[in-house]
Amino acid sequence: MDRVALFVDGANFFYMQKNDLNWFVDTKKLLAYCERFGTLVDAYYYIGKDSPPVAEQQAYLNALTYMGYSLVTKPIKTIYDSSSGKFIQKANLDIEIVLDMFNTIDNYDLAVLVSGDGDFDRALRLLRARGKRFKVIASPHFVASELRDVAGMHLVDMESIRSEIEKL
Repeated sequence: MDRVALFVDGANFFYMQKNDLNWFVDTKKLLAYCERFGTLVDAYYYIGKDSPPVAEQQAYLNALTYMGYSLVTKPIKTIYDSSSGKFIQKANLDIEIVLDMFNTIDNYDLAVLVSGDGDFDRALRLLRARGKRFKVIASPHFVASELRDVAGMHLVDMESIRSEIEKL
């Protein structure tokens, strides 16, 4: 049986649900869905964290750990965007996701990435070159063409598994 590792890009995952799907995923059901691919050996959730954390955010993060996710967090930074003249909040964890994919590469046979971010294109190509299989779970209108191109038939449309993962 394949060993499966799940990597959830928390910010991308949140905005995918909020801005495209207009429904929310039950993160516990997501774990159960990934178990259909083999034995789930790791589940990582990457997210920016307010400092100090808002009570609601901390409750969500605590719930994730009780479900079995390992949290990887970074403080959220406020950055001035000169092109829009607005302040934006950011906590980019793409590097941490890629590092963990490769630092744990011997622990899994199949990586499941929940993100639509095209920045993961190269990492997935390198995983494939190292003999690893992967799946990408993303919403149909919130996935970069680069990610769609590398994933091909290994792209799972979140809409197609809604009945299995939706938070009710």
